[in-house]
Amino acid sequence: MTDFPRIVVTGVGMVTPLGLDVASSWAGLLEGRSGTNRITHFDPEGYDVQVSAEVKGFVPEDLMDRRTARRSGRHTQMAVVAAEEAVKSANLAINDSNRDSIGVLIASSGGLFTIGEQEKVIDEKGPGRVDPLTVPKVGQYSPAVRVGRLHEVRGPNSSINSACASGGDAIGQAMNLMRLGQAECILAGGAEAMISKVLIASLGGLGALAKTWNHEPLRASRPFDAKRSGFVLGEGAAILVLETEEFARRRGAGILAELTGAGWSFDATDDTAPDVDGQALAMSRALANSGLTMDDIDYINAHGTSTQLNDKTETAAIKKVFGERAYGIPISSTKSMTGHLAAAAGAVEAAVGVLTLRDQIIAPTINYEYPDPECDLDYVPLKARKARVNVVLSNSFGLGGENSCLVFKRYS
Repeated sequence: MTDFPRIVVTGVGMVTPLGLDVASSWAGLLEGRSGTNRITHFDPEGYDVQVSAEVKGFVPEDLMDRRTARRSGRHTQMAVVAAEEAVKSANLAINDSNRDSIGVLIASSGGLFTIGEQEKVIDEKGPGRVDPLTVPKVGQYSPAVRVGRLHEVRGPNSSINSACASGGDAIGQAMNLMRLGQAECILAGGAEAMISKVLIASLGGLGALAKTWNHEPLRASRPFDAKRSGFVLGEGAAILVLETEEFARRRGAGILAELTGAGWSFDATDDTAPDVDGQALAMSRALANSGLTMDDIDYINAHGTSTQLNDKTETAAIKKVFGERAYGIPISSTKSMTGHLAAAAGAVEAAVGVLTLRDQIIAPTINYEYPDPECDLDYVPLKARKARVNVVLSNSFGLGGENSCLVFKRYS
């Protein structure tokens, strides 16, 4: 590890159910505000699940040029906005001297679950009336290539999908690319917009989504709470500007945090049920990759989906890694407020980790009202907490068993 360049974070951009930028999203998180609402993207009457965490007030034409908006799916539009904010916050001037050294890596599931709309067009009006921009609009690759093209950067450009671990996975893989010398700066994160009839019905049928809080949407996402009944599907994007320390110092950049390591694993057990050993392995590998120990971790941003099995399993995995010290580490799930952003979740939560280090305050787990004896750690319930935080562990665990964990540290 000593031969690898240090990787630092110099910029952050966010579009979430709590706001269209970092300031409003972070303020909402610290206020303990829920972004959950009754679904408005379609009429949910008759569906078992009627709540989601939608991004409100997002008008693409107000946030980017009309051509870009027209040629991009909603997930890509959100990535464009988050990337623009991240680049501006990093004061990153892109020009001929550095564009070959800057890449883009954005996780997404794309617009796959909206493609049925075009099949309906074909059935009703014929194949000649299908939208010719369907592929770039729904593609998983679209956020990365659109952001790369708009910023005219020629470094590595790719998309990742490892289910709910994708956002953290993309950031960790971006770190690896820079350690390998493939880039000196990468815009990395995730973007997702999957709130659709098919997915709500399918995940509802699977039993993954909250069904028992349709009458009280603000209380529907409740990680680690005994009355949790499933996760709330969210949407949004988050992008980090990652740079080698040398690249950042050379241009005089302000540094928000250091990304010290990442760890990956696979449960290899079940299509839907998480595994304690698999999750613990990813956390342990992230610590080892960072050159840190369990005693160095000051805060864990949990995967914390609000499903019965996931929250119990993650709690057990944290105990397996940290032993008795698990009881002394503040842990929170910001999904209690943003909902579960799927491929973008890990990116949003990585951004939360960086902001926690910057401001020395931990966002809460809201809706934590009824203790679960199998979830008995310090989940920072209901209210934000000021704390001395030097090192953050961010967990992302994917449906199907793909696990990714990141470690961020205050830069010195």
